[in-house]
Amino acid sequence: MAVLPLTLFGVAEPQVAPDVPLERVQLDPCCWADIGRGFLLGADELLHRLENTMDWHRGRRLMYGTWFDEPRQTALEPRSDAALPETIDEIRSTLTRRYDRSFTGLFCNRYRDGADSVAWHADRIGRTEIDPLVAIVSLGGPRTFLMRPFGGGEAERFVLHSGDLLIMGGATQHHWEHAVPKCERAAPRISVTMRAGGPMLSSVEPGDPRPVGPAQP
Repeated sequence: MAVLPLTLFGVAEPQVAPDVPLERVQLDPCCWADIGRGFLLGADELLHRLENTMDWHRGRRLMYGTWFDEPRQTALEPRSDAALPETIDEIRSTLTRRYDRSFTGLFCNRYRDGADSVAWHADRIGRTEIDPLVAIVSLGGPRTFLMRPFGGGEAERFVLHSGDLLIMGGATQHHWEHAVPKCERAAPRISVTMRAGGPMLSSVEPGDPRPVGPAQP
């Protein structure tokens, strides 16, 4: 059965696009999400490189007192014989400069087809940090990303395409949860996740004149 193709213009050399505007979606008075469409150029090429670079395995998640294998693959670091693409450092430095917070670490999720998914959850960094930022750069086929308040309620729906950026900020990890549901069919997708903890050094709004672009020397 045919699956959705990857993006037509996603095979260029991977790099952060200059001057990408961010749209802020205010989820409630203290929680928000920023969306940057086309944040990363050459996103499909980065997907192929990470497929062959990262040390992929099945993650496990504790739900209702029982550990379950996640229906997706995860990776925290490259294989012993591989190195991370330079684009990862460019993404990290761009986000750090843009939000005045230090984005560290790397967590990649691999959705091989529409059967791969992740259930409702909030990121664990919300248990140890106040108002952390969670950044997701989506690579490959489009997938639906859902967010809803703890305890249920109407969900916010975002369709993330290859190269799109989503930032969850404010108190989102304390009051909201997110999920990637199964679908009938989908092209391979990798989500590149980075996080920043602690308070903001300064207030940065989506309309800030500082560009979201390649890091300056």
